[in-house]
Amino acid sequence: MNKRLSTTIAITVLLTSHAYPETLSAPLQLASTFNIEQDDIMLEDYWVSEKLDGIRARWTGSQLLTRNGNLIHSPDWFTKDWPKVALDGELWIARGQFEETASIVLSHSPDERWSKLIFKVFDLPNSQATFNGRLSELHALKESLQSNTLSLVSQHSYSSLDVLDLALDELVASDGEGLMLHHKHARYIHGRSDRLLKLKKFDDNEARVIGHISGKGKFADVMGSLLVQTKDGVVFKIGSGFSDQERENPPPINSWVTYKFYGTTRHGKPRFASYLHTRPLSDLPN
Repeated sequence: MNKRLSTTIAITVLLTSHAYPETLSAPLQLASTFNIEQDDIMLEDYWVSEKLDGIRARWTGSQLLTRNGNLIHSPDWFTKDWPKVALDGELWIARGQFEETASIVLSHSPDERWSKLIFKVFDLPNSQATFNGRLSELHALKESLQSNTLSLVSQHSYSSLDVLDLALDELVASDGEGLMLHHKHARYIHGRSDRLLKLKKFDDNEARVIGHISGKGKFADVMGSLLVQTKDGVVFKIGSGFSDQERENPPPINSWVTYKFYGTTRHGKPRFASYLHTRPLSDLPN
């Protein structure tokens, strides 16, 4: 990593060059999918971090917003000591806690449950520096803060794709979602970037629930599968991944769910689709 900027210089640069408006009209940076078996990259050019399964959020310098620009009603104490600069990150509790995180973050009446959350910051969306430079700025910024509700996402380097693949296997075995690869010399792009990559063992997407299909056998008295429709109009069933409680009280009609799958058929339907969790409309990716 490049030598860190001194705290004094970094904070001066941030406050003068990267002050952010009240709202963020430009979209956040989005990752492209990386296939470790097919895509060829120079791994030494990338910093690698865990892909967190929380609520993507942006701090404008005065407000927390969802990825779609909706106001997040956080308690005043949560952001009290945060800087007056734009930050890109994830509101997160722990692995496998997406639904509880969403319940807390997307409520209009913040409560004591916010004490479970932390804002895991991974980028400075208004900086013109490369990712290496932005990391230096972030470290200097964090050192100047007294907040215990904000931390930086850890970045790591790997010696080979085989080692990276092993790290992914270990992460998934511990209920992690995947890895993010940030090109060290890339600028922040508002929109899809081919220098920000996501590496996962499976694909995932969202679909709207359009029907409940009764179960058979041991599921005779509960929901057997969901009939869903993607944004592209593809209709299919999701019959696995549900707890007993979710089968008794399935996601309602017109709600959105996130599912995982392993490629698509020649008709465009997801292979081996499995339910992950409900997806609140206010956090639905555009």
